[in-house]
Amino acid sequence: MRYLPVFLDLQSGKVLLVGAGELVRAKLRLLAAAGAAVRWYATDGDHELAGIAAEDAARIERAEGDPLTADLSDVIAVLCAGAGDIGVAMSVRAKAIGLPVNVMDDLVHSTFIMPAIVDRGDVVVAVGTGGTSPVVARRIREKIEAVLPARIGDLAGFIGHFRKAMHARIEEFPLRRRFWERIIDGPIGALVLAGRKDEAEQALNAITDPSAFAGADAQGKAVGHVTLVGAGPGDPDLLTVKALRALQDADVVFYDELVSPEILDRIRRDAARIPVGRRVGKPGIGQDATNRLMIEAAQSGQRAVRLKGGDPFIFGRGGEEIEALRDAGVAYSIIPGVSAGLGAAAQFEVPLTFRHEALRITFLTAHKARDAEVVDWSVLTDTKMTVVVYMGMTAAPAIREGMLAAGRSPETPVGVFARVTRPDAKAAVGTLARLPELVKQVDGGPAVLVIGDVVAHSAPWSRSNVTQLFSNQMFSELLKAAE
Repeated sequence: MRYLPVFLDLQSGKVLLVGAGELVRAKLRLLAAAGAAVRWYATDGDHELAGIAAEDAARIERAEGDPLTADLSDVIAVLCAGAGDIGVAMSVRAKAIGLPVNVMDDLVHSTFIMPAIVDRGDVVVAVGTGGTSPVVARRIREKIEAVLPARIGDLAGFIGHFRKAMHARIEEFPLRRRFWERIIDGPIGALVLAGRKDEAEQALNAITDPSAFAGADAQGKAVGHVTLVGAGPGDPDLLTVKALRALQDADVVFYDELVSPEILDRIRRDAARIPVGRRVGKPGIGQDATNRLMIEAAQSGQRAVRLKGGDPFIFGRGGEEIEALRDAGVAYSIIPGVSAGLGAAAQFEVPLTFRHEALRITFLTAHKARDAEVVDWSVLTDTKMTVVVYMGMTAAPAIREGMLAAGRSPETPVGVFARVTRPDAKAAVGTLARLPELVKQVDGGPAVLVIGDVVAHSAPWSRSNVTQLFSNQMFSELLKAAE
């Protein structure tokens, strides 16, 4: 993110506008609608204000003279549109004295950019693309316009009117946030959005105990809660709606190292973020310490999220954490996530089951070679069984030897699928005999191994066979030509 979105207080000074033609008039209409006081230097001398309401026009000063020598003491920002070389010169002058400046379609000479705006009164949504594509920003704005309630600004104003009075009645800060969340998400918020503000005000005034309404216990304290959330294998779009809401409501998030930065960006900005996971070969704080942190957070009244890669109950140690929370008497809930095996199947078109060919699936983990050595491979030799191995890259040689020794064919199709659902995802497919070599081809993990005939139906396998067939055909044709 190169540009930090900020909102300029238009009541604190004037905006200096420089330019001519329809480009500058578009900016003028935007500023006027926002209530800005504008000093406009029309570089072509045409100060026509057609199409601007009289009350807005009263705030527009039609300035004469050279803007490069204008008094800037009461100016809070400079905008140039259709100003040509004067815009560049104004940028130099504004930068010299630290004034924010925007020269339309000129990122080099701008210190801020104008976003696409959704205006709902007290609620304003700004959409920016770093100045690279205003059309994309406009399309995003159109989608937001379509889903944002027309009276969402009224709801913000309604809350603002009662906020100080209610906060005086609710001592604990966490309860204040929960109080307004319940107002917004419940019947009172719905009344405001329906245009029935008087009824909403009556309902709000009827709340005799705001802390209890916010979910406080008998002592008026916030009640803590832990939510185990499956983050999926990496793609933030695979988060469930329920998971996203939990991340937005959380006071503290304890996350694994495998959770992608894009998913961490979905966490509420002022929530505490605490890493508790570990990678292979690197020390972590340990499961007992993680359990203790979650329990302490809940007992202090916080809403905690334990954010886990994949799904909490598939090699995520979610069961151990639930037992610890039960023993401590802490309230908890579980939100499932897309497991890496399922993510790999979807992305690389690996049907984990297939009619008449693969009737069973086994999920197992093999963190290290010794993990693979204790597996009873004899129960995994059924050719109609798909075997999905998590954390098996290091143990790949032991996995191969164990399955071959148990009788699985060395020609069994296998796939190594790394960083699934992420932009840098990679697949390597081949046979069981070549498993360790395939692991090296994906350039690091995390990865899942899929062993079974179903891999031969995958997209990477299909592409590799097409390539091989094409190469063989070309070789045959070259031999014929040589003859």
